[in-house]
Amino acid sequence: MLSQYDIAVALPASDLERARDFYEKTLGFEPEVGEGGTTYRSGNTALFLYPSQFAGTNKATAAAWGVEDIEDVVDGLRDKGVTFEEYDFEGLTTENGIATLGDGTRSAWFTDTEGNILAVTQSDG
Repeated sequence: MLSQYDIAVALPASDLERARDFYEKTLGFEPEVGEGGTTYRSGNTALFLYPSQFAGTNKATAAAWGVEDIEDVVDGLRDKGVTFEEYDFEGLTTENGIATLGDGTRSAWFTDTEGNILAVTQSDG
């Protein structure tokens, strides 16, 4: 029923101005400021950033971007001050911030200023 429609990610921010600074200056998004929050276009999708007292309470990945060259993207984000998470537990170990999953997919995770967990992912195929 919903599969024919575009989907948007909605991320909470406890400090909307701080979060906008990160998404615009660090990640390079152009803002579309509207009532209730700010929308950022990413490819054919959108990310909506809105004020909420519950920002950063999710302990799982909230949004992920599919990229063609994960090393290039990770290096570029590091140059802008982004710190990537390092994980080492059963089924998931990162090396230099990047994990290779069983199907060959490679992913790297980082948090925004509000504690939301974000990822960049490169598929093998």
